[in-house]
Amino acid sequence: MDVKICGLKTPESITVAAAAGASHIGLNFFPPSPRAVTPEAAADLVAHVPDGVKIVALVVDADDALFDAIWTNVHPDIFQLHGKESPDRVREIKQRYGAQVMKVLRVAEAEDARAAEAYDGIADLILFDAKPPKDKDKLPGGNGLIFDWTALKAYRGDTPWMLAGGLTAENVAEAIRVTGAKAVDTASGAEDAPGVKSPEKTRAFVSAALQAD
Repeated sequence: MDVKICGLKTPESITVAAAAGASHIGLNFFPPSPRAVTPEAAADLVAHVPDGVKIVALVVDADDALFDAIWTNVHPDIFQLHGKESPDRVREIKQRYGAQVMKVLRVAEAEDARAAEAYDGIADLILFDAKPPKDKDKLPGGNGLIFDWTALKAYRGDTPWMLAGGLTAENVAEAIRVTGAKAVDTASGAEDAPGVKSPEKTRAFVSAALQAD
């Protein structure tokens, strides 16, 4: 079971997540988010990521300048594309940097899950997250919202996938049971407040996910 803790902003939160057994550390480069960091600040953070833990850089419809800055300062293992990036844009980013690319699909119903199949053979990973409400103030992800997990039964693609969307220590085992997920991701489920990671909730989430495997 792979476990990703996303939106980490401090060396302490990275150390806690890695020590708990997280396989992926997520850094957020979307400025409107309370979890956002700059590429320059992230350069100091990644020094605290131990060998064997993958660094994931989250962006939303980023331009080449931001990608270049992240690559120079962070050199992530995976770019997580959380916007409306097309299959062609995913392919372009992979070719430009040689990093893996995780494409996020926002799900409310079965049709949304099937849309991920357009990225087969292009994206290295799919992340299924909850579709945000139409409230313009909501972020593309990290809203603590759960979607109907049974919608993923419609996905017939070959690309490995990760599950996100309102996952917590209390519901992650059930989410894994319903979906058969082999990888899970949380941001808000490991926080006391938006952007403020809780060591206790982080440890509890990782433990619950690993025990459900």
